[in-house]
Amino acid sequence: MVPFLDDFGMKSYIKILLSAFIFLPSFGTFAGESEENGSEEKSKFNPVSHAMHHAMDAHDIHLWGENENSFSIPLPIILWTDNGLVTFMSSAFHHDDHGHHTVEKNGRKYVKLHEKIYELNAGQDHIVLGEGSHPENAKAVLDFSITKNVLTLFLVAFLMLFIFLKTAKFYKGGQMEAPRGVAGWMEPVILFVKGIADESIEKSRTIKYVPFLLTLFFFILFGNLLGLIPFLSNPNLTGSISTCLLLAVIVFIIQMISTRKYYWGHIFAPPGVPIALYPIMIPIEIAGIFIKPFSLMIRLFANITAGHIIVVSLISIIFIFESLGWAAFSVPMTLFISVLEILVAFLQAYIFTMLAAMYIGMAVEEPHH
Repeated sequence: MVPFLDDFGMKSYIKILLSAFIFLPSFGTFAGESEENGSEEKSKFNPVSHAMHHAMDAHDIHLWGENENSFSIPLPIILWTDNGLVTFMSSAFHHDDHGHHTVEKNGRKYVKLHEKIYELNAGQDHIVLGEGSHPENAKAVLDFSITKNVLTLFLVAFLMLFIFLKTAKFYKGGQMEAPRGVAGWMEPVILFVKGIADESIEKSRTIKYVPFLLTLFFFILFGNLLGLIPFLSNPNLTGSISTCLLLAVIVFIIQMISTRKYYWGHIFAPPGVPIALYPIMIPIEIAGIFIKPFSLMIRLFANITAGHIIVVSLISIIFIFESLGWAAFSVPMTLFISVLEILVAFLQAYIFTMLAAMYIGMAVEEPHH
């Protein structure tokens, strides 16, 4: 036992820790919920919109507070309109009289609505919403902005380049010694991913696909882990449906490019199946070609997004019941889910890479006699 704990008392130490877990996270959030102008009326807390806003992409990095009391790091807005390229910082958006985020640039007005940017029609001062909250007097523009997820994507790419080049530099030196530093951490993981490839792809073709599988594994892993960092505003890169779709499409393209004659023979003439069942089996096999990448996309998207929403939902319990007493339940559960998400970050990177290797292995498999 540590002497400090003997003198101070284990029970007192645990009480202080629990108090810190309960009150410190709540203090920051309650400070952000304070009403401006000292008004005693509080707007009703909406946990659904709060959770969805947390899981969605954004044009800035929101750290704390709400509305005028919020503190965010602005990001570049890059739009392509009928008048050409328009650029400004996201901090230029301000609340108009109708509560929308607007900015005027080069004589035209732009509105940000649910993190989508629209250009108001000429002569219009504010956006008018029709059925389904769709704008009636504005048109969408091509948005190439550096959003929170795009910034995270660049950060992931930088980390991968730094780690891969650092590791490669050690092995290019030709030292006959145990790997150390970054190489010492990377070698077991690289061998682990290579083992996945060896189990799913014929060994004569494995080395061709290992670089892609390594890139896939580390991209998903780093994206998952960065999404758990609070001071980065918990970016949801791998929980974005567009990112998951892109990864699945890349796997699908590589699988299709790598296919061999035996693969298509298995699709259009399933072995061991009576010819009478071909009209049933062939459409199922063809559908399976597209279902496999679709399942990759949905699995990664659902698991990562669910983790973000669960954490926000647990914290929201405090504000739904407007009682600090619920923090004794929600804060420890949030800590537990956050630790569990670290395991999920590694697990989802492994599952996505393993299934991608399996699909590629099926495409390049040679007939066995």
